[in-house]
Amino acid sequence: MVYRKSENTLIAGIDEVGRGCLAGPVVACAVILKENLAIPGDSKALSSAARLSWYDKIMSNSYSAVGMSTVKEIETMNILNATLLAMERALERLPVMPTTVLIDGRDIIHNAEKYKEVKSIISGDKIYEEIKAASIVAKVTRDRLMEELDHAYPYYRWRFNKGYGTKAHLEALAKYGVTDHHRRKFAPIRKLLLR
Repeated sequence: MVYRKSENTLIAGIDEVGRGCLAGPVVACAVILKENLAIPGDSKALSSAARLSWYDKIMSNSYSAVGMSTVKEIETMNILNATLLAMERALERLPVMPTTVLIDGRDIIHNAEKYKEVKSIISGDKIYEEIKAASIVAKVTRDRLMEELDHAYPYYRWRFNKGYGTKAHLEALAKYGVTDHHRRKFAPIRKLLLR
């Protein structure tokens, strides 16, 4: 779906990944498509191979930028504010400034007044190509980061679970303890630390 495109409108879609993880940063991406792409789904709807294929197409047909918030920032300001900060960082890193910003979900960035129009759209990643694209780039970026961390911390199986609270991840936490990459204020880890 195209959002009222015109010569004077430059639309950026934003999405994030990693909000519900127990480990690693939250990653947001902002994408301005240079041409319309008929993306068949968001990052959750595509297979890993399809995501990678679309990632390459998106990167060669867009202006895009990634923003992150660290585990320390998540613990300091809470996951919502850290997510919004990651989104703001992604927007600020775009090489061109959008007029319209479409955000997946219900939250609005803190610096919305910088843009002509900012809208949050529930399930926007299933509707707008710009948000679908942002979802894919954010997911591939964060997955690669967690796969790199897996080399240093193989017990936690981050290559496979990407930091989410799977059974294997929780069992590894109980056996090997908490790393600096874990979000200590998230309930499963907090409970573990209180034992």
